[in-house]
Amino acid sequence: MNNPPSSDLSFVREIHLSLILRYLHKQAPLSRAQLANLTNLNKSTVSSLVEELIERKLIHEVGQNASWTGRPATLLELNPGAGCIIGVELGVDFVAVILIDFIGKILWRQKQEADPSEAQEATINQTLTMVDDAISAAKSMDLRLLGLGLSTPGTVNTNAGLLIFAPNLHWRNVPLGKIFYEHTGLTTFVDNDANAAALGEHLFGVARQANSFICIFAGVGIGGGLFLNGELYRGASGFAGEIGHCTFLFETFQTPCHCGKSGCWETFANQYSILERVRARLEVKRSSIIPELMAENNSPLTFQIIVKAAEAGDIEATEALAEAGKALGIGIANLINIFNPDMIVIGGPLSEAGSFLLPAVEESVKIRAFNEVLAEAEILLSHFGADASLMGAGALVIQAIITNPSRVEKIR
Repeated sequence: MNNPPSSDLSFVREIHLSLILRYLHKQAPLSRAQLANLTNLNKSTVSSLVEELIERKLIHEVGQNASWTGRPATLLELNPGAGCIIGVELGVDFVAVILIDFIGKILWRQKQEADPSEAQEATINQTLTMVDDAISAAKSMDLRLLGLGLSTPGTVNTNAGLLIFAPNLHWRNVPLGKIFYEHTGLTTFVDNDANAAALGEHLFGVARQANSFICIFAGVGIGGGLFLNGELYRGASGFAGEIGHCTFLFETFQTPCHCGKSGCWETFANQYSILERVRARLEVKRSSIIPELMAENNSPLTFQIIVKAAEAGDIEATEALAEAGKALGIGIANLINIFNPDMIVIGGPLSEAGSFLLPAVEESVKIRAFNEVLAEAEILLSHFGADASLMGAGALVIQAIITNPSRVEKIR
């Protein structure tokens, strides 16, 4: 009988290495014997796979399980010291960069305001300078860099690392993957902010055990990461999840969305809509502490000031947030009816007001979603809040390593 080609054997081994990493990510600590039972691989194969992963520093031994009868078993888990990952979030009015270890712990972070009216090149150069700072921080901690992940609003060709169109940035056809790879030499992954946030929640957050969930990333816009049947759903062209641009209500007098169309859901439930609701209240001289807070902070009206006012019990702030929550809930009810998910996760800047939004979201969903479908769906705030997409950027690299462990070199 002919032996299978070496390429086939390498492919099978890569699948098995990935399988070991997936179980250790989900259920660690585990022994070699437990891994053999879970994977249905024989013990000698598991031992060989484990040794290779240890050589790559992706896992390590963490003591023994003395509860077993007979000889204690050595336990294994993912190795936080495997290296570090750079996560980059290009927001509409900010840029953020983090270093995380292999289990998602933040080691270093930096965030700066960015002016969306500035030239694209200026914002990219600002971001590259911050990435250089992250690389310097990794070197100071004597950590090897495993890759760079970047999240951005808009539609993304993930295979090419190409930002196709970001309505709220007014950017088109930007080769972000190429730009950041050529600057750093690091393997670079680029994805939509909501997809990245969904992956971050699946790897490290509230959706670790969920098989089908939708991550709603809400801030200046609203995007959706559709994690269905155990993986991100990207659609025929890779652009699925632009839920913020579903038509919510169309009237000719409405202000157009930044995408150029009218009636988009995000125009009723994003940060701008909340600012407009509050401005309308202040214009008719309603009693509020918001003008006082603006004066104290020498600041124009911002979402953060509205949240602060709501926390102080300001009725105008809490009502404006509740109205946005109601609008958010209408869209979520539609998503629940369409996809029948285990969970809806709300992350992004809007989740900073989660305690004021969530009751209105849940009430709105309860009215509109089918009871039988709603019974299966939890609505939760992201574990990472406003950092959901930033953590997701780092998760892009970790997911790629878990899928293809051989991309990480052995340490000799």
